Amino acid sequence: MSVKKHIPNFITLLNLASGLIALVYAFNTNLQMAFFWVCMGIFFDFWDGFFARVLKVQGKLGLQLDSLADMVTSGVVPGVAMYQLLANIADLTDDYNLSIDNGYLGLLPYVGFIITLASCYRLAKFNIDERQADSFIGLPTPANALFIMSLPVILNHTGGEGMVFNLLSNPFILVGISLLSAYLLNAEIPLFSLKVKYFNWKNNKIQFIFLIVSVLLLSFFQYFAIPVIILFYVILSVINNMTAKQANG
Repeated sequence: MSVKKHIPNFITLLNLASGLIALVYAFNTNLQMAFFWVCMGIFFDFWDGFFARVLKVQGKLGLQLDSLADMVTSGVVPGVAMYQLLANIADLTDDYNLSIDNGYLGLLPYVGFIITLASCYRLAKFNIDERQADSFIGLPTPANALFIMSLPVILNHTGGEGMVFNLLSNPFILVGISLLSAYLLNAEIPLFSLKVKYFNWKNNKIQFIFLIVSVLLLSFFQYFAIPVIILFYVILSVINNMTAKQANG
């Protein structure tokens, strides 16, 4: 039995292991470390597909394993993180009491799990959607995970004041973000892939523009740039789709 056919699956399991570690940290409200391990999982998620293509060992097992690992790292963990953000909002501000004894407000933290439900549906749909071989329909779960997991990290770097702090410590804003996340995951919006076949400007112009802008944003704004980059990715994809339709029409 060839060893090389198992290399991508082993890397996928490292993604799953990273997600499980992130989950433990998220349950213990250490969302900074949860963010780190989600990033590690996404790192492994990129390389398992890369090695599967390079070694020419792509198969149905790898596809299913990849989705199961992503469900934990990029689906369950972000949902738990959003739940923790909402459930512990009283530690940040006295304006809201989201305890379970406080009527409907006590139910708001559970809205965070809509991210997990939407991620599950998105991953199942991806596995049977032949349109997503070279691009995406809806926001990929790893991108969504980065978006959600960056929020507590940003909140931790606000110093407990300012506009960003006020926004991210408002439970209704967080609920809105959760609903937006669930929508983007399953929206019928074509999004470009970062996979490149030929390293030239003509065939990869949109990818290069995205990467250059992303690097610049990260250089200047660090963690604060992550949600902006994800939204930029969606907007750039929409513009790219409109341009392509005009060119073909």
